[in-house]
Amino acid sequence: MRLLTGVLTVVVLAVALAAWIALPWFVLLAVLTLLGVAMLLTRRGRQALQVTRVGVATLPQRLGSSSVILVGIAGVVGVLVALLAMAEGFQTTLRASGSNDTAIVLRAGSNNELSSGIDRAGTTLIAQAPGIAKDAQGHPIASPELVVIVNLPKKSTGTTANVQLRGVGPEAWALYPRLRIIEGRRFTPGLRELVVGKGAEAQFAGLGIGSKVLLGRQPWTVVGEFDAGDAHDSELWGDSETVASAYRRNGFQSVSVRLAGPADFARFKAALLSNPQLKVDVETTRSYYAKQSAGLTRVIRAVGITVAVIMAIGAVFGALNTMYAAVAARAREIATLRAIGFGGLPVVVSVLLETMLLALLGGLLGGATAWLIFNNYTVSTLGQNFSQVVFQFRVTPALLIAGLKWALAIGFVGGLFPALRAARLPVTTALREL
Repeated sequence: MRLLTGVLTVVVLAVALAAWIALPWFVLLAVLTLLGVAMLLTRRGRQALQVTRVGVATLPQRLGSSSVILVGIAGVVGVLVALLAMAEGFQTTLRASGSNDTAIVLRAGSNNELSSGIDRAGTTLIAQAPGIAKDAQGHPIASPELVVIVNLPKKSTGTTANVQLRGVGPEAWALYPRLRIIEGRRFTPGLRELVVGKGAEAQFAGLGIGSKVLLGRQPWTVVGEFDAGDAHDSELWGDSETVASAYRRNGFQSVSVRLAGPADFARFKAALLSNPQLKVDVETTRSYYAKQSAGLTRVIRAVGITVAVIMAIGAVFGALNTMYAAVAARAREIATLRAIGFGGLPVVVSVLLETMLLALLGGLLGGATAWLIFNNYTVSTLGQNFSQVVFQFRVTPALLIAGLKWALAIGFVGGLFPALRAARLPVTTALREL
């Protein structure tokens, strides 16, 4: 029977904590406000606050044991927020690469550009489809593109890593209006010249202006550096025809187009899918890059939550030991309060409040540490085309709030059972120790 009761208790606690962590921040704030008002307006609530004040006043005497809770929870929150910030940064970078007024065309059934292929006749038909915006000269803003994975040495380790070389058409500059040259100039079509993203330049050696890079057994000259503010910052760009010639490609892998407007996507897609000469898939670039980021983002978040749960279990046991010891040390004090009229509920609430106060401080410490160390910290990882994507950790307010919710959940569990023990403590037994 005890085993069944224990299992049910664990299940109920797990469900309650999961619901707590899933609460939106505004609901959380409303719940805490209501609880605070209830404590101020009710007799038992005021009693609980008085008992809590006594317990908090003794914290300096229990500094060593109390720091176990604070540091343990700070570690959980710091690791959780850091890993989730990594996932958030990666996802944000890839999503920023797309929009609803641009579209990408791939071969039917392709999951990404590396597995796609479109012949030259196909690229011409795609550029003639309705719904594409025109430049000042009346040319459709459609860029046939191909992707080649090349190896370059990293500045940090000297070892080689994958970099994405993208061959783009002459309309690429109109297709990506946010992209700007921040140093040097654009490459000249027909020449073996490159412009490099600022992320790639920061991560890889030998990409400074004027440098020679050996690609496809041929020397290429770096003539410019660009800032796109998205995943393209991790790439090298060159003229698509020149890249195709260097790597002996007869066609392209994708065609990216700028639409006349987001509403024209349906018309553009319908025209391509109804053309019997084409076997292609069409997506907005926002949808495409969101899908490319989804897999790795899920993995990072799953790892982060798993690690946090394991660490949280350790932090809960630390809190249990600390609060059981605190309750034992305050047994006579609690018994005295019970004897003069304080009920069991105020004692339970006071112990919970004390533990959750320490948990809140630990959560704030962990969140602040993660923000100071990891916010805007630049790293790179393999992206959808098995090449390095440079991105920054993003410690957002939502992640910090999530970390605080985890901290309070750990504090609640760690203080619940010691609080119940304090409320059940026989008054006469404790008073005999006086």
